[in-house]
Amino acid sequence: MAKVLYSVTLSVDGFITGPDGDMQWMRPYLGPNPEVDDLLPRIGSLLIGRRSHDGDDPHKGEPGEGEAFGGGWSGPAYVVTHRPPSDPEAGVTYVDDFAKALAQAKEAAGDKYVNVIGANIAKQCIEAGELDEVLLFYAPVMLGDGTRLFTRPGGDTVRLERLSVTETPLATSLWFRVVP
Repeated sequence: MAKVLYSVTLSVDGFITGPDGDMQWMRPYLGPNPEVDDLLPRIGSLLIGRRSHDGDDPHKGEPGEGEAFGGGWSGPAYVVTHRPPSDPEAGVTYVDDFAKALAQAKEAAGDKYVNVIGANIAKQCIEAGELDEVLLFYAPVMLGDGTRLFTRPGGDTVRLERLSVTETPLATSLWFRVVP
């Protein structure tokens, strides 16, 4: 059965984007990372929020622009949106209901991970009790503003159990299991 994983690069001060959804801050930190290399073949599908899908691409102007993980991964992608595009992107399924999109992504993933892209979709996974693991790639930078990793005013605490810590020159990776 598929596990739901939120993997994301973030600044030390907890931002996954800069102001106005800017992802270009990430470019200097996208170098080789064995943790990412190990993860990619274990991803069976993507569950993406529409803002993340349509947003800024840290690979802009490079080979792999517009592709998951800069072209390092390919497979089924499910975008949660109430406004499907009139000209849908090939290989992307647009679903107007979070629960239906998650179910389809899990089925497509088989025994692999459903990789979550986007803070809002990750929050919905947490609120639905569907998030199994979190993989954080901390880049050695502070942004001061942008989209936070997780915001849930008045929400309950989400407990995590550390599974691993990996260091590279460009990022420190922390992998957690969500404790039910």
